[in-house]
Amino acid sequence: MACGMATTKVTITLDDEQLAAIRELVHSGQAQSVSAFVKHAVGVSLADFAGWGVLLGLALEETGGPLSAKERAWADAILRPRSKARRARKAA
Repeated sequence: MACGMATTKVTITLDDEQLAAIRELVHSGQAQSVSAFVKHAVGVSLADFAGWGVLLGLALEETGGPLSAKERAWADAILRPRSKARRARKAA
């Protein structure tokens, strides 16, 4: 832990296979500890998420600004996961 950084202990849930893979990385010396691995993974994910937000903002600026309510409704309808009943009807 770096000096001066506040930390909080939390409980997370991982698949058994994920935890086994992380523990193997620790055992082989490729990761300092399970906590250090998870902390690094969260940092990478947060940076990735922030980067996508910036990229999306730039794309929206270049294409006319934020989505209108009509455009958002269309996108939500297309991107929303379909229910099992809707998938079964469409397949029939």
